[in-house]
Amino acid sequence: MTRESRLTVTNEFKLALPKLPRQLEAVPVETLQLHDEQTIEQGLYENGSLSGCEANKVLLEKVHFKHVVFEDMALPGVEITDAIFEHCDLSNVNWSEAIIHRATFLHCKMVGLDLLGSTLRNVRFSECLAEYATLRFANLKQVEIERSSFAHADFYSATLSKIRLEQSNIDKAQFSSTSLNGIDISTCDFHNLGVTMEDLQGCIISAPQAILFTKIFGLVVKDE
Repeated sequence: MTRESRLTVTNEFKLALPKLPRQLEAVPVETLQLHDEQTIEQGLYENGSLSGCEANKVLLEKVHFKHVVFEDMALPGVEITDAIFEHCDLSNVNWSEAIIHRATFLHCKMVGLDLLGSTLRNVRFSECLAEYATLRFANLKQVEIERSSFAHADFYSATLSKIRLEQSNIDKAQFSSTSLNGIDISTCDFHNLGVTMEDLQGCIISAPQAILFTKIFGLVVKDE
């Protein structure tokens, strides 16, 4: 398995992707017996299940999970650094208060994922299903969401900085008390958002979205 550090550059947006060894040893998923403050590092884990596992403050470092089921897992306070999750099921996983740095999620199912109060740095979500995910009070910087669905996701009172949202579904996502200043949502799909006029100040939107927001806020455009 070959993985090298790469850099995604879009204008001023720079995303540092996971730094993994060129060769990762394949480790059977069933050998993982998670316990509090455990460190799991440098392994390729494929085709298994960790569903229902519970532990506190686990460290995952330089790992690649592929076709692994994490459904209903509870790892509050987990720290994830230099990791790839590919075709994984993270539905209803509790990763509240997590610290995630240089991680990529590809083609993952993440419905109901709980990232309450988490810190995300250099994280990429590509073609993921993350509807009803919770990111309340989370702090996101250098995060890319592309071709994914975060419909009904909860970003209430989150801190967003240098976020790239591209061709994603954010319909009925909750952004109340979250500043969208400098965030470009012009290619995203939505019919309604939980957002205030103050939250939208400085947000980059398309012309059709501007018309939509006049309806959302009950504004009346008067022809001269």
